[in-house]
Amino acid sequence: MNIRKSIVALGTVILFMSCATNPFTGKKTLAIVPNSQILPMAFQQYNQFLGENKVVKGTSDAQKIQVIGQKIAKASERWLTANGHADYLKDYKWEYNLVDDPTVNAWCMPGGKIVFYTGILPIAKNDAGIAAIMGHEVAHALANHGQQRMSASQIQQVAGTATTIAVSGKSAQTQQIVGTAFGLGSQFGVMLPFSRSHETEADKIGLQLMAIAGYNPDEAAELWRRMKANSGGQSQPEFMSTHPSNDTRINHLTAWAPAAKAEARKFGVTSFK
Repeated sequence: MNIRKSIVALGTVILFMSCATNPFTGKKTLAIVPNSQILPMAFQQYNQFLGENKVVKGTSDAQKIQVIGQKIAKASERWLTANGHADYLKDYKWEYNLVDDPTVNAWCMPGGKIVFYTGILPIAKNDAGIAAIMGHEVAHALANHGQQRMSASQIQQVAGTATTIAVSGKSAQTQQIVGTAFGLGSQFGVMLPFSRSHETEADKIGLQLMAIAGYNPDEAAELWRRMKANSGGQSQPEFMSTHPSNDTRINHLTAWAPAAKAEARKFGVTSFK
């Protein structure tokens, strides 16, 4: 591969960056890998994960995950329909499962495949706390964050290859310096901020979804205060992390809660659990 081919490849990647606007973020979605490829892979990986882990069935906690998950999904459907995107979720296959695992985590794969770990339930504490987590994780899928991360990773690889080729005739020391600079620059200057922006988007979208579903958005900030307490207040500096700091999230969620309630009122929701 020569430099010309590298530039052409990078240009082809950039062409794919201009595509449909995501209804939740109002931004152009980076979509090199189409959902027609992503969703079947996600569904297969989800089923494999369930087969390899202990799924909790028939308990009150498992039932809560199902009920609250369905309410959050319904809230997203209501919002999309009201905003002229009724067919946006046509390829989604919602599924909500509780997995017996002490890890403090939950996630949603592209296409609406959701897992909660039992380890996060004590921190969630109540239905509104579960709804805050559920809204956040569902928001990642709705905003196509998985697709964007895959696409950004491919762009990083292509750009890295082009950079390597561009300095291939230089000294070994120069190649090492340029390679290190590119790695650090792309990671701390692009990829990590990109990831943090996704977390912030998911927090904001999730807050609106939980409010439309009838859960008090004020509880989201309380959830993150419990998350902070659970971590002992220790975390990486924000610029080194894939996530905003706990304090940043608490401040954002507190500031956004009134707007989330106002959005919920558009759908006739005037009281919250």
